[in-house]
Amino acid sequence: MEILLVEDNEGDIRLTKEAFRESMVWNHMNVVRDGAEALAFLRREGKYTDAIRPGIILLDLNLPKRSGIEVLEEIKRDDELKHIPVVVLTSSQAEQDILNSYNFHANCFISKPLDLEQFLQVVQSIKDFWLTIVKLPPAS
Repeated sequence: MEILLVEDNEGDIRLTKEAFRESMVWNHMNVVRDGAEALAFLRREGKYTDAIRPGIILLDLNLPKRSGIEVLEEIKRDDELKHIPVVVLTSSQAEQDILNSYNFHANCFISKPLDLEQFLQVVQSIKDFWLTIVKLPPAS
């Protein structure tokens, strides 16, 4: 399964990739670094015309160009994209961010722990649930 990580922080990108490797997740992960790039990737526009549609999206909320909430809203409004599960994976713990994420139909909201060991546990949980237990629609 293809994974799309939408994250602008290089440290968090490295940490997420490492956590997935530690959790023995061998799925291919594409990374985009801002909201506009995420939408271009998903819509296969510009340099992403050959992009493989992801089976799951890990979305940070604090992004340049287009916020994570704006990206989420666009995804869930688009008939070709709305079936892709979106896991909001962000450092925010703000109630408003949680409410906005679910109001725009995020599949779940996870606050990134600051502790490395806890972060590895979060990634393991994502792997166990979204990549092992849940039956997802086929990528188009």
